[in-house]
Amino acid sequence: MAPKQSTPKVCRNPNLIRGIGKYSRSKMYHKRGLWAIKAKNGGVFPRHDPKPKAPAPTEKPPKFYPADDVKKPLVNKHKPKPTKLRASITPGTVLIILAGRFKGKRVVFLKQLPSGLLLVTGPFKVNGVPLRRVNQAYVIGTSTKVDISGVNVEKLDDKYFAKETQKKKNKGEGEFFEAEKEEKSALPQEKKDDQKAVDAQLIKSIETVPDLKTYLGARFSLKAGMKPHELVF
Repeated sequence: MAPKQSTPKVCRNPNLIRGIGKYSRSKMYHKRGLWAIKAKNGGVFPRHDPKPKAPAPTEKPPKFYPADDVKKPLVNKHKPKPTKLRASITPGTVLIILAGRFKGKRVVFLKQLPSGLLLVTGPFKVNGVPLRRVNQAYVIGTSTKVDISGVNVEKLDDKYFAKETQKKKNKGEGEFFEAEKEEKSALPQEKKDDQKAVDAQLIKSIETVPDLKTYLGARFSLKAGMKPHELVF
């Protein structure tokens, strides 16, 4: 296919010599059809309304910029979605903790908190696991269930487990080299009473099922010859 031939652009008023056109100003007025545009609009050239100006900034930008780059925080438009609870985990299900201080312990699932964490308890009197929050990624759901209809956990939420922030003391020159003994914060009496109340209601339903108390007190572990992928919990 032959290439298209480009037609050269021709000026309406070609130059005779540099700076002097072939046609006069009045001739170009008629040649361009400006008279027709004026006649169409009552002898006046049409005027368009000016475009609206952009609003002026309230503060003038600085003339000089800082020598060091100042990072501006990015706007986070991400809205967290509520964590979906695993189908195998329902209130009263016995879970096996896989990591942390109580690794291998069996606990009873009470409810899911707004943060997505699971509220569980041993009970404390049975296996030493207190009321605590656990991520569902670090538990295994079993087929064993406990009736928790009589357990009241309405007051237990994420704020209940929040730690109190304490201001750090400024150390002097003499105290800097001396090792200070860290004072362990004692558990409030209110939390102890809550643990006892939940345990008392939970142990009543546990004792109605034979061998369930012994099952919760035993630690889960893998032994030689056990195949994890064939285990049924």
